[in-house]
Amino acid sequence: MAIRTHQSISGFVASDPQLSYTDRGDARLYMKVGIEHYRKEPDNSFTQLETTFHDLIAYRGAAEQGAERLAKGDNIIADGRVRDYSYERNGQRYEGEEFIATRIGHDLARTRYEVDRSERTSGRDAAAFTGPQQAAPSTAAAIGM
Repeated sequence: MAIRTHQSISGFVASDPQLSYTDRGDARLYMKVGIEHYRKEPDNSFTQLETTFHDLIAYRGAAEQGAERLAKGDNIIADGRVRDYSYERNGQRYEGEEFIATRIGHDLARTRYEVDRSERTSGRDAAAFTGPQQAAPSTAAAIGM
């Protein structure tokens, strides 16, 4: 079975996360994410280039958890997709793109914190995964042409 891949971004929270709610009552999180860019030089050193800033949106559970746990300046990784958009306001047409995050978390390579491992009331109580078993070799005679 193939491994499913997703788009992701790695950067830092550049604005205060803003939690709001859609007309249907779903949580919606908005924040600007800064992404630092570097260029490798011939002497193997790196030169920092201009930081770019991007809109990040999350909905429902990811929005609520992100609003509770993330703050301006945090290093993050987000999994999701890029969405292009356009709209018109006062006769002026605007176009852009935003990252719709389905998962957001702190970047473990750049963040230090402790995880509360106290007993959970629900969650991953499933039995441990066991891999597929190999069938015993057949002893039947092969018929060939």
